[in-house]
Amino acid sequence: MFRMISEDGTLSDRLTIEPSVLKEIYRDMVMSRVLDAWLLKLQRMGKIGIHAPSEGQEAVGVGTAYALEKGDWIFPLYRELPVFVARKIPLREIVNRHMANSEDPLKGSDFAVYGNIRHRVVAAPVSVGLNISVAVGFALAFKHRGEKNVVVNYFGDGATSKGEFHEALNFAGVFKAPVVFICSNNHYAISTPFSRQTASKTIAEKAVAYGFEGVRVDGNDVLACYHATRKALEKARNGGGPTLIEAVTYRLGPHTTADDPSRYRDETEVRTWREKDPIRRLKKFLMSVGLLTEEMDQRLWESCQFDVQKTVEECEKVPTLNPTIILENVYKKNPWHLVEEHNDLLEQLEK
Repeated sequence: MFRMISEDGTLSDRLTIEPSVLKEIYRDMVMSRVLDAWLLKLQRMGKIGIHAPSEGQEAVGVGTAYALEKGDWIFPLYRELPVFVARKIPLREIVNRHMANSEDPLKGSDFAVYGNIRHRVVAAPVSVGLNISVAVGFALAFKHRGEKNVVVNYFGDGATSKGEFHEALNFAGVFKAPVVFICSNNHYAISTPFSRQTASKTIAEKAVAYGFEGVRVDGNDVLACYHATRKALEKARNGGGPTLIEAVTYRLGPHTTADDPSRYRDETEVRTWREKDPIRRLKKFLMSVGLLTEEMDQRLWESCQFDVQKTVEECEKVPTLNPTIILENVYKKNPWHLVEEHNDLLEQLEK
């Protein structure tokens, strides 16, 4: 398994990232953690519908996102909040999406997963694995048009048990699609442990059957995630085809706010993985090389808390969506039965 920063914060390879960029990476990981906690709190307060916490998986999202170029496209699943933060998508847009208010770019549709083509992010479906084949098709379009853009497709270990995963990877391998598959192996597909999902020792080795490279990285090491993704993107951009990256990490929180993880995993296991916290690991390294102090770290957390709280307060003032939106944005011109339903709904709302 590829690793650059050990659990005690020591670097095992030569550092090739500028110190200023490394500090920005750490800042985005902290911001992701703070925003994630706020979204969890907002859901408990009844202000958003549902949330899939990303606590513990910040290194995968931030590290891989920093490797992308501006023209690359992202096909996320629903735990890619760190990716959106690292891509500098405004906090207001992310919070509005979760609140499903009138400024929500997706107009309240589907799961609270961000998507906006302005930022080259294609919104994810709720059912895992459904967007893998779409991502491959998207990547092939770039290849046929002679463009150098690459598609990055995120999913979890649970998606690798779906038929769409195997069909899409086979197709990508045959036609050398410029796509990078990033699987966050957080050990659980909702409540199903990894040991009950596959007889393979790793997810990365599955790529061999489809004729391309599979790489296994420490998903709590942000530098390992960055470098593995950068190498895979370069290969795809130059016609070398796809890569499957298995980032071994751990979901510290529940699957979603509708889940109780204490029913299927032991708290001792969770505590063990908390000691491997990706933010704590990078903090140790930054402090060891003089790029961070405890005082600087405290100011950073306070700054992120302030920015997120201010954003939430602003978003709470945004008007709600008109309920009639559920009958819009499907057809260019609504058929007669939807027109009738629309009128009936208006009558009910006026009562």
